[in-house]
Amino acid sequence: MGLSFITMKDVCHEYPLGKVVVKALKGVNLQIDAGEMVALIGPSGSGKTTIINLLGALDTPTNGEIFVGSLNLNQLSRGERIKYRKTKVSFIFQFFNLFPTLNVYENTEFPLLFMPVPQKEIKERVLFALETVGLGGLAKRRIDELSGGERQRVAIARALVTKAPLVLADEPTGNLDGETAAVVMELMTKINKEFGTTFLFSTHDPRVMKYAGKIIELRDGRVAKIQTS
Repeated sequence: MGLSFITMKDVCHEYPLGKVVVKALKGVNLQIDAGEMVALIGPSGSGKTTIINLLGALDTPTNGEIFVGSLNLNQLSRGERIKYRKTKVSFIFQFFNLFPTLNVYENTEFPLLFMPVPQKEIKERVLFALETVGLGGLAKRRIDELSGGERQRVAIARALVTKAPLVLADEPTGNLDGETAAVVMELMTKINKEFGTTFLFSTHDPRVMKYAGKIIELRDGRVAKIQTS
């Protein structure tokens, strides 16, 4: 058992959808240790993306408390939430969220432009991240010239440069074929082991669940089962 890193206590979350109030989470309790690879699974609407958004401080819970490290996310001011998203957490999305007008290097360095990092260190971090994900020779390549797997590697490199201790990945293999998905998951596992980065990814894909040390199954906004390997 590692050091407790993420704790959700009796977390409920509701949001309006037209005239209906959707109860996305209904009293979720969970704990994730530092350096774990964790998969959130469950049918659409079970609460996976809501948990990703809450842990990324993109939203606040209706009730309950969320801790990441020593931070109580509920108590962060707007400015503190922005700082948290810059320094403590990185995101990897199903649709990559890359800038088509920027090349591989520029996409990777983008989050560092908003941090107090010297230009020399930015270059070192970007080149190291691109080498780590196997794109060292493609720094000047345009995004529209890359395959889906290469684009997801750029997204992983971008998550890596900030040195954030937590990576939240929402359906990271959703647009990838099985072979490419396996390569991407192997890469996340490598980063997890080498840097101790905590990964939390939501997935519908049973092929990627084997990479998780812990699987949290959600149903109807509640934790239905937790499996550890």
